[in-house]
Amino acid sequence: MFTGIIEQTGTLVSVKETGGVRRITVEAPGIAGRLREGDSLAVSGVCLTALDVNPTHFHADLAQETLDRTSLGALASGSKVNLELPTAAGSPLGGHIVQGHVDGAGELIALDPVVPESSPHFNKQTTDWTLKVRVPENARAWMVDKGSVAVEGISLTIAAVEDAVISIAILPLTYWRTNLHTLSIGAPVNIEADVLVKLAHAQMIAARKPELDLTEAWLVAHGY
Repeated sequence: MFTGIIEQTGTLVSVKETGGVRRITVEAPGIAGRLREGDSLAVSGVCLTALDVNPTHFHADLAQETLDRTSLGALASGSKVNLELPTAAGSPLGGHIVQGHVDGAGELIALDPVVPESSPHFNKQTTDWTLKVRVPENARAWMVDKGSVAVEGISLTIAAVEDAVISIAILPLTYWRTNLHTLSIGAPVNIEADVLVKLAHAQMIAARKPELDLTEAWLVAHGY
């Protein structure tokens, strides 16, 4: 389990096809030295298994499901990725519960400074930012105003929901410490909805379902 508090960014060094599996190599001095073969870590919000670890690099294999569902399949060498190690038992839950099970890739449609660049008070290092993301259809029901969401593995709070688009306030620390400042408009971004919202939504749907789902197939099966 993760909490969406990014420890550092890493740099994607290479992407290679190896026997039907795509293997990535990530340069990550600091985190790589703390990994052991087989350890889990979140790479831009995707839970992966560290392979061939050394003090500065680790490798990970991307299954087809990961390539189909996440943004990792679209990355090229030189891309920045957000990195987080699993949360140790008893550690403070600084963000929210993040599983590393991405629901789908959304689309970054805006990342604008709160203070306009035309303003004499604009300072790129200290301004807040407004992030807007188009959420994939399968995850839209779980986007809740003032609820939590993981974008590229970052624990964030939804400021507003408008149809398929969520708006999020980004602090300067988050903007510069994560890969957000390296992304272009239109870039795919990993979206993981809050698992607690998913559970509440599932319970709500179950409560609405009639005890007897009377369908033609049910009637035929029971001899009517």
